[in-house]
Amino acid sequence: MVVANSYESAKLLGEYLLFHYGDDHDLMPWQDGPVNGLGFTRRTVTELMDSSELNQTEDALDLGCAVGSSSFVLANFFNRVIGLDFSESFIGAANEIKRHGSLKYEYLEEGETFAQGTARCPKNSEKVNFVVGDACDLPKEWSGFDLVHAANLICRLPDPRLLLDRLPDLVKVGGQLLLATPFTWLEEFTPKQKWLGKGNSAEALEEELSPSFQLEKSVDLPFVIREHRRKFQFSVSLGTRWRRVET
Repeated sequence: MVVANSYESAKLLGEYLLFHYGDDHDLMPWQDGPVNGLGFTRRTVTELMDSSELNQTEDALDLGCAVGSSSFVLANFFNRVIGLDFSESFIGAANEIKRHGSLKYEYLEEGETFAQGTARCPKNSEKVNFVVGDACDLPKEWSGFDLVHAANLICRLPDPRLLLDRLPDLVKVGGQLLLATPFTWLEEFTPKQKWLGKGNSAEALEEELSPSFQLEKSVDLPFVIREHRRKFQFSVSLGTRWRRVET
């Protein structure tokens, strides 16, 4: 599948590095701003995952990992983590952070003025392997992961059902599926006929995933992306945890 990629600009790379690795004050410098949207790439793992039976010998797959911070969080719980994203610049940045321990970047302040930031590599980075790839066309040999994580990905795919149909093979029986999505359907990413549901995407998602998965948890996960110091995107993802069941 050939898909145009709109995630390769230097400005957007800076936004996502700040979103994933920036200090809370840099990401949201306003006291009255929505601070409940901070730490999103960590919360999609820690607030959704059931860690009670993990044993550090298991494998995880992070789909749509962007610049990689959620993959590094998963490495605290899993023996091996694959982080996949369609953007070559995002994966390039994630690999630079892993390889060198840090990466300096710029993010927009106003007009043509930029501020400097540094993305720092967390511990356990050696457990993570970052690859460029298409979540709608994953390697056929990928299967049986103990956990699959996909945050803010479904509504950015050209055909979400291609991924949803693949998930029962990707997650082993008894394994976990962590999904977070604001269901922000835009035709520039997903043709209208491929949108899930007709105004109730959460219901349509559950219909698509049953009977291979059982819904265990559902929680709202706010997030904030800084465009510049006076403009922000505030959204609320629906975070869900699913358990792969026998079919």
